[in-house]
Amino acid sequence: MIQNFLEKLGNLLKKLDRYRDEALFLLIKPFWPRKITPNHLSYSRIVIGLTLAVLLLFFNANDSILIITLFCIGVLTDLFDGSIARGLNKTTEFGAMLDPLADRILILPIAIYSLYGTQKWLLLFLFLVEIIAALISIFHESKGMHIPANIFGKTKMVLLSLVFIAILIVWPNPPAEFFIDIIWISLVFSILSIFAKIIELSKVGYIKNKIVTKEFKKTKQDENI
Repeated sequence: MIQNFLEKLGNLLKKLDRYRDEALFLLIKPFWPRKITPNHLSYSRIVIGLTLAVLLLFFNANDSILIITLFCIGVLTDLFDGSIARGLNKTTEFGAMLDPLADRILILPIAIYSLYGTQKWLLLFLFLVEIIAALISIFHESKGMHIPANIFGKTKMVLLSLVFIAILIVWPNPPAEFFIDIIWISLVFSILSIFAKIIELSKVGYIKNKIVTKEFKKTKQDENI
């Protein structure tokens, strides 16, 4: 039942994502400079995220225009890199791994900066979910399963990007409750993304095979006794 729900919701979100791609393709295919690859955009997002981390967490920067501008540029690179990869047939396994890493490096400094003072529990849950998602992705790669970011993870990133832009605009005023609710909703999509990845493991039989192997070893040990 859960798997059926995830598939229906995922298909709806994928349909919306395709509309976004088709709109961006109108700009990308004729005008995008071919020397700038999707991975270049992901690298730039990592640089921006690290720069924000240094400015906010070590230098206590209070230039809101600079912070918002850097973050918005980072968000734009995330908006374009996947569509460029698909529109110009430049998708790679390395790019699929790099993209979510760049997203986390961009988002987490802003999350710490804007939530640590008033929303420590929310910040903790955000970190925990991101850590779990990253560990599952690493596990996939360790098994030779190259699974790109799914639609739930993409939706989470869109929600977090929009809400943190709004929070930065009103900073240093505390974020409105509506913004906090959106972040909680984004965590739901993060959890759905994790479930979807677990289902992928189940589809290829890895989880089932591990359980069978464990039971087989237990049976052999009982026989030896």
